[in-house]
Amino acid sequence: MPRAGLTAPRVIAEAAAVADEVSLDRLTLAAVAQRCGVSVPGLYKHVSGLEQVKRGISLLGVRELTNVVARAAAGVSGADALHAISAAYRSYALAYPGRYAASVQAPAPGDEEYIEVGGLAVAVIAAALKGYGLADAELIHAIRMWRAACHGLASLEAAGGFGLPESVEVTFRHLIDALDAEFRRMPSASARPANAGGAPPPAAMWRGPVS
Repeated sequence: MPRAGLTAPRVIAEAAAVADEVSLDRLTLAAVAQRCGVSVPGLYKHVSGLEQVKRGISLLGVRELTNVVARAAAGVSGADALHAISAAYRSYALAYPGRYAASVQAPAPGDEEYIEVGGLAVAVIAAALKGYGLADAELIHAIRMWRAACHGLASLEAAGGFGLPESVEVTFRHLIDALDAEFRRMPSASARPANAGGAPPPAAMWRGPVS
């Protein structure tokens, strides 16, 4: 029997849950329809197809990850903020692998909603790194380095890529400590020439797995 009150956002939420269970690559409309309690033709009353569903999961993942990072960064700064947002990022990626995989996909050209959501994500990360005093190109490099490090370790961990007995927790802590040391070494905004150019808008920095 069709589930009452089914809407497009509900379809996306259910699809995200399925993607977390079976992986984003194996997501099908048939599986989503079964989860929603409708036939595949009934699903088309709410979404246009699998591409729209995956885009919706991408937006959901970016929004959720942004909120997770923002909560982790509240009330802390500097190295404490860096460790907090890194742990939050890693935890989300491991807990929600399907929607996380969707969240790191680059938006389609001209997808203004996705670019806006990605811009907010970058702004939240930039605010969390504010204690390092970085700006312009150095801030962009720092965000790229942080995302690449967290994404790389979480992806390897999710795939079972760490088979040796040494603690992955310790490895992760060393990795973030190394980022902290490098961010402290990088030129701060106060050290930049007065006529240095400004940074591009945050929305322009969200481009797939690394900005």
